[in-house]
Amino acid sequence: MDQYALITGASKGIGRSIAISMAKRKYNLLLVARSAPELAALKSELSTQYGISVEVYAMDLSAQGAAKRVAEWCKDNAFPVSVLVNNAGFGVWGKFDSLSIDEQLNMLQLNVTALTELTYHLLPLLKRNQQGYILNVSSTAAYQAVPTLAMYAATKSYVLSFSRAIRYELKDSSVSVTCISPGPVGTGFAERAGLSVINDIAEKFNMDANVVAEIGVKAMFNKKAEVIPGFTNIISAYANRILPKSLIEKITAGIYKIK
Repeated sequence: MDQYALITGASKGIGRSIAISMAKRKYNLLLVARSAPELAALKSELSTQYGISVEVYAMDLSAQGAAKRVAEWCKDNAFPVSVLVNNAGFGVWGKFDSLSIDEQLNMLQLNVTALTELTYHLLPLLKRNQQGYILNVSSTAAYQAVPTLAMYAATKSYVLSFSRAIRYELKDSSVSVTCISPGPVGTGFAERAGLSVINDIAEKFNMDANVVAEIGVKAMFNKKAEVIPGFTNIISAYANRILPKSLIEKITAGIYKIK
């Protein structure tokens, strides 16, 4: 198989696990992340273990124009990309007006703008295949407003809504779009977001990144619109649809309360 899967945020966490899952399926890989040393190590590991071609591009996708440069890298090298995994993203925790606006806008740039731009620029390549796939990584935070994670939850709501909308637009094309919305995963996300307040909760409900990745990859290849890993997360997401929004906001505010 000479098909390639492009995975962002591939050096660690869910992205790394998705890279392994795709390598097991003998897909060649295009791995994008900020850390060149981590990418190089992963390239060596996967190419050796699975006998596939692995190319890496160290790039901070939150930088202006970064997504377009990644797309141009694919086009210039004529990589036959048939899978795009938009996984790169991060969160920041705190009250909106207490956090740095620059950091919040950086998060918005990565979680929303870069994902959108990369999807736009890669779609022509994906459409060249008999079958192409997009897997966008959202969060269970997409299903409700989350005080002290206001912008993060909003970015993930965008990812979910955007994914479902373009999936419909592409229904008569060769490209299928899937969105996975994980709950807590043991990836270091909470530490990056400064979320020490939920350490105890995270340890109790964290899912393994490899399990989440495999669920997402299987859902993508089965052409599912949306998948939520974990029974507890499924129940929580559906509860948000039937309970009053004010109640959900009060509950989530209590969980993520700044002490």
